[in-house]
Amino acid sequence: MAKQLTRCSWSEKHDHERKYHDTEWGVPVYNDRLLFELLILEGAQAGVSWSVVLKKRERYRDVFDNFEASVIQHYSPEYLDELMLDAGIIRNKLKIHSVVKNAVAFLEVQKEFGSFSAYIWKFVGGEPIQNAWTDASQVPAQTAESQAMSKALKKRGFKFVGPTICYAFMQAVGMVNDHTTDCFRYTEV
Repeated sequence: MAKQLTRCSWSEKHDHERKYHDTEWGVPVYNDRLLFELLILEGAQAGVSWSVVLKKRERYRDVFDNFEASVIQHYSPEYLDELMLDAGIIRNKLKIHSVVKNAVAFLEVQKEFGSFSAYIWKFVGGEPIQNAWTDASQVPAQTAESQAMSKALKKRGFKFVGPTICYAFMQAVGMVNDHTTDCFRYTEV
């Protein structure tokens, strides 16, 4: 009989959550395109469950040109209005329009720092923060680092980057290891 893997409790409801948890969540990401994708998806999650966003992720990739910021920055207002009719994404006008604003700000950061990765990883000193939570209830919704990131990103024109969204982004891209210590992924990431 195969041994049952222990996972973080949030990931046990759906297969797509388990797959995301087991392969992506908490793994350090340095690729700019993927960092941009996850920043946009975390912003889209505001007010809805992460499970909903994961189900819609492939459609987001389709309608947002695989999160290529250099393409997204040129989207027309008409195209953004069309996206409001697409049930495959979260149809929130502010969130949809924020993707273009975030693409422009993202490209400015790349130009200034050489890469978005070089900029964003400075908020944790370039290394993942290794937490040691024994229970999911111990995991904070935001930290001093996510508050600093939020403030800095907002100042640069990013939208949907509050401190809680920034912390979820930090968890997703491995800037913090928030797998609980009993989770099989804790030592792996």
